[in-house]
Amino acid sequence: MAFKPANNIQDLQYFGEFGGVNPSISDSSTYTFLSAKTMFDTFEGNADGCYLYSRHSTPSNLYLGQALAAMEGTETANVTASGMGAITSVLMQLCDAGDHIVSSRTIYGGTYAFLKNFTPRFKIETSFVDITKLDVVEAAITPKTKVLYCESVSNPLLEVADVAGLAKLAKKHNLKLVVDNTFSPLSISPAQLGADVVIHSLTKFINGSSDTVGGVICGTQAFIDDLRNVNDGACMLLGATMDSLRAASILKNLRTLHIRMQQHSMNGQYLAEKLEKDGLKTVYPGLASHPSHELFKTMMNKKYGFGGMLTLDVGSLEKANALMELMQKQNLGYLAVSLGFYKTLFSAPGSSTSSEIPIEEQKEMGLSDGLIRFSIGLDADIERTYDMMRECMKELNILE
Repeated sequence: MAFKPANNIQDLQYFGEFGGVNPSISDSSTYTFLSAKTMFDTFEGNADGCYLYSRHSTPSNLYLGQALAAMEGTETANVTASGMGAITSVLMQLCDAGDHIVSSRTIYGGTYAFLKNFTPRFKIETSFVDITKLDVVEAAITPKTKVLYCESVSNPLLEVADVAGLAKLAKKHNLKLVVDNTFSPLSISPAQLGADVVIHSLTKFINGSSDTVGGVICGTQAFIDDLRNVNDGACMLLGATMDSLRAASILKNLRTLHIRMQQHSMNGQYLAEKLEKDGLKTVYPGLASHPSHELFKTMMNKKYGFGGMLTLDVGSLEKANALMELMQKQNLGYLAVSLGFYKTLFSAPGSSTSSEIPIEEQKEMGLSDGLIRFSIGLDADIERTYDMMRECMKELNILE
């Protein structure tokens, strides 16, 4: 039977303390115990249903974690204060000094900086490879490798990882496959394709209103228990704790994710097809010209399309900046980082979200100065949006 992630979310019902249709928010940092023994048992991780301290967990955070685990089809999940809080906790939990990570070369700039500049302090080294070439990935694996790391759809170049192929490699070499699925919630379900751990920045599409920062780690009960362990758990000890009020807010927005993702994808597909037809260098997984278009089709939950992210290369940073400023002036969206908002967001990643990657490496991976990353919004009249974008490009001589 086909995996239906939105159904899994919908089938979870929580009642508030007084019968509310939204669960009550646990607005406490610490919790009382009726006996000292229960407190001891909870510290040892042996008292199900008991809460210790909000850095460990709260009812509100558990509700959201359960819903996100249901969406990804994993045993459970742990929410964090940010996407980077999720990424760093997972990698620090899985790796010890002397270990090695094989990572996609095109990943979020913050993740790249963590792997390139921060983890070497702990003697954890990373090889950055073209994740679309499984032979190259396998060649980079050493006896010290512990983790394969990738994004299902990469930031910002929109390369698509063969999650099932990578999962086979991970199993063959006894590695953990960690997949950041931020760009493609609902569209791709990495755990169903063999990923061991699935991460999201909840800040983006899942929350969808650009008012909250959050992250999630979806995996096995054993792994999440390890992350929460009071003695050596990375989530517990590094302290990337989500606030209960934020968890409750994201859970409400999660209920409409399936509707929003369909609209983001429909609008993204429409604009990509039109812009490519205009002769612009357009990258979008839903285009037949995308090198991984057919691969994406084999992995996707068809109902949710190819996502809301596309890129345009307009030739130079000067032209990119002029176009983004003009589009913002025309109320087409915002010149801003991040993604998943109801309005279109656009930025030049080489000088913003990927600026942590050295210029030489940006060039090597194909990240050019003129590249604009678009997070396509929920516009009701996408035909009008396209016409307005086209007028902006004509005004700047990007289109004739």
